[in-house]
Amino acid sequence: MTEYAPIRILGVGNVLTSDDGLGPTVIKHLEAKFTFPDAVEIIEVGTPGLDFTPYLADATMVIVLDAVRAKSEPGSVRVWRDEELLSAPPVARTSPHEPGLREALMATELTDSSPGNIVLIGVVPETLEAGTGLSDTVQAAVSEVEALVLKELECLKVAAMPRSEPAEPDLWWL
Repeated sequence: MTEYAPIRILGVGNVLTSDDGLGPTVIKHLEAKFTFPDAVEIIEVGTPGLDFTPYLADATMVIVLDAVRAKSEPGSVRVWRDEELLSAPPVARTSPHEPGLREALMATELTDSSPGNIVLIGVVPETLEAGTGLSDTVQAAVSEVEALVLKELECLKVAAMPRSEPAEPDLWWL
């Protein structure tokens, strides 16, 4: 157990349903390109359902990366913060793996373990059909999502250090 409240970057999604694999894909890109301080936990969580709450609990900041339903064109990047996620929540899950982010946040409130801050960075999917790769439309948004994650960390005065020799992302599902 850590002695500090971590910053968690969570890649949510099912890598077997095309664009729902956005979160895990971005996580693998970040791991391949950067190193992070010990206070930053980068986790590919898949589709956690009922197990989502512990990933949110007792963190300084949680950055969730996921495919989202929104009234925008496929490939559009959207950002929601803190109370927006509870008061007028987007449908954060685009697959049947429920409960989702909103319910997990409500559970952390009941146990007084809510994260200090939370941000959902989502991309509107083009397809959620069976398949192991992102559509070209959503793949084109990956670098924008990466940049938003780095900007969030920068606002917290946490630096991700570029690797001297970036690796190929370990997209084990492809």
